Amino acid sequence: MNYTFRQLKIYVQIVESQSITKAAEVLFLTQPAVSMQLKNFQAQFPIPLTEVVGRQLFITDFGKEIAKTAQKILDEAEMISYQSMTYKKLLAGKLKISVASTGKYVLPYFLSDFMNLHRGVDLIMDVTNKTLVVESLAKNEVDFSFVSILPEGLNIRHLSLLENKLFLIGSTKFKDKKPKQIRNIFKKYPLLLREPGSATRKSMEKFIKENNLPVFKRIELTSNEAVKQSVIAGLGYSVMPLIGIRDALKNKELEIIPFKGLPVVTDWNLVWLSEKKLSPVAKSFLAYLEEEKKRIKTEKFAWCDAY
Repeated sequence: MNYTFRQLKIYVQIVESQSITKAAEVLFLTQPAVSMQLKNFQAQFPIPLTEVVGRQLFITDFGKEIAKTAQKILDEAEMISYQSMTYKKLLAGKLKISVASTGKYVLPYFLSDFMNLHRGVDLIMDVTNKTLVVESLAKNEVDFSFVSILPEGLNIRHLSLLENKLFLIGSTKFKDKKPKQIRNIFKKYPLLLREPGSATRKSMEKFIKENNLPVFKRIELTSNEAVKQSVIAGLGYSVMPLIGIRDALKNKELEIIPFKGLPVVTDWNLVWLSEKKLSPVAKSFLAYLEEEKKRIKTEKFAWCDAY
């Protein structure tokens, strides 16, 4: 056997992506380069690692077993690097966090100084909808999750970091076309909302139900950015987190429409399993947040208090 760590890394990514093309994109390599590395890696085994049926790449049972072993080798090699840094009194290791999509406007500000202070820490931040975020937490695939609504049915602990305010918003292009009775907005114009599983959608639907609001048409979009741009274009109205529309408000592309019962206010929380044995990196991050969160809120999010 004469494989390289580069070949192991590429092969593991191919297995994870189930595609040479997608693996090349993730690794920022050309497709021919990835194909060549796979060919060289395969040449060291008498049994096929992959097979192509039609145009679809499949991993053989043997290939899956090799991928598991390859991942273990890569993990052990990574640990050598972390142990070396730890020996030098440097904090080192991985920090894995799953983040509800709107949280991408918040969490990086609570991470940046910590990551710059501890150069031996590698961050893996997966931004997705709330359902998948909670699923990754329940499966113990991450150290923390970052959500605006605490998950139910899990034994968890949490640290509140920032208020999450949701307002009714509309395009300033149609400012003069709003019904005099704001409630009639929901009768006259489409309501733009996120996909099922989104915490923003859950909060919006709860608000609509509690206020018995008539909605004549719903348009479903799969990201807050898509909702924001669609509202700016005049496609309809929506209830959105303040944190994601700062620039649009500043540029006067969007306006907040006063409505009884709004804003809906929740908290952005860092969440972890109560029984989880946190790594030194995770413990250090928690300690950092407890000490620095007030400063970060004041420096980065004071603008939210104006709304």
